[in-house]
Amino acid sequence: MDNTIAMKRLEIVIGIEQLEELMILLGKNGVRGYTVIKNAGGYGSRGARNPDDVLYEQENVVVVLACKEDQAQLVVGQLRPIMKRLGGMCLISDCLWVEGPAVSY
Repeated sequence: MDNTIAMKRLEIVIGIEQLEELMILLGKNGVRGYTVIKNAGGYGSRGARNPDDVLYEQENVVVVLACKEDQAQLVVGQLRPIMKRLGGMCLISDCLWVEGPAVSY
């Protein structure tokens, strides 16, 4: 495809209490752009998290970013120990970045 850049897409699901730690990690690795989606629900190693529950206290967030492969390897290498300690999920897939006026990768 014309005007696209091959990249890695990371989708990271963590508890909101780990979001600041993740943002610091991303900044230290030169990640210049990402999207945070709050109030994510689901079921995993930490049990059920239902954002519609009135008594819901444990909120998940989804962080989505795209970066070059070498940067993705650095991020994942530093993220792995955090994920082992705190739980959560990280998915990595190939993607194409459509070039536009503002590049944030």
